[in-house]
Amino acid sequence: MAAQKPHYEKARAHVLIEGRVQGVFFRANTCQKAEELGLTGWVKNTRDGQVEAVFEGPKEDVEKIIEWCRKGPPGAVVTHVEVAWEEPNDEFRNFSIRYW
Repeated sequence: MAAQKPHYEKARAHVLIEGRVQGVFFRANTCQKAEELGLTGWVKNTRDGQVEAVFEGPKEDVEKIIEWCRKGPPGAVVTHVEVAWEEPNDEFRNFSIRYW
């Protein structure tokens, strides 16, 4: 009998990150971290200076990347992270950087 994969709760979070988060490689580092965790979704800069992202995958890993976003990469100064939990819908095949 083949071993079954452990069951995990899937989650999706829509996140807005405020502070000095543009021009510090926040998107590239977020993409790298999401890929390391096996998450799908996207990250982009917003016109008003924030970084916006959608993360989907195992809830434990989505929570890990949200915690990472509270600090961000070296050079970032995160002042606020807003998280909206949504229903996961498996619409993404990978994690990508979006441009506007």
